[in-house]
Amino acid sequence: MDHHDERPDLDHRILSALHAHAAAPRVVAAARALSLAGEHGALWLAAGLAGAAADRERRGAWLRGTALTMGAHLASMGVKRLVRRPRPGHVEPLVRTAGRHSFPSSHATSATAAAVAFGALGARAVPALAAAMCVSRLVVGVHYPSDVAAGAALGAVTARLGARWMTGGRHHG
Repeated sequence: MDHHDERPDLDHRILSALHAHAAAPRVVAAARALSLAGEHGALWLAAGLAGAAADRERRGAWLRGTALTMGAHLASMGVKRLVRRPRPGHVEPLVRTAGRHSFPSSHATSATAAAVAFGALGARAVPALAAAMCVSRLVVGVHYPSDVAAGAALGAVTARLGARWMTGGRHHG
């Protein structure tokens, strides 16, 4: 056993603690549902398209926000292929994953991009749902906290960089 296995780093310890203490059946069920809904950004794609359909005046902004969210998701997949960090092996995953690489969390990336983009359009429930999505990746044991933090940062930066384009040149916040 190497030194790393004897004294797990903070990422390992936080994930182990959260995974162990968030094992209530309702919490696990919610985390699994969020994981499934967030696969490939599906929940955020659906939310963006629903926003575009419901808000005819700002349809273009909703569609551009959806494109930003999907672009952030694709960027995270590219970073994953470069970094190639393995998923946590010290906890039992509670869901299957689309890939074997962990950094950054694509769920966190697309969720945070959606929170920034759709939040700017007044979708007040999206940031809270995005935060729950981020935490769910730890509860189901498929990401380290640093994976989620990096994904959230990537999603936020992507959406903020595209904010002016999303709103048709008008700056919001």
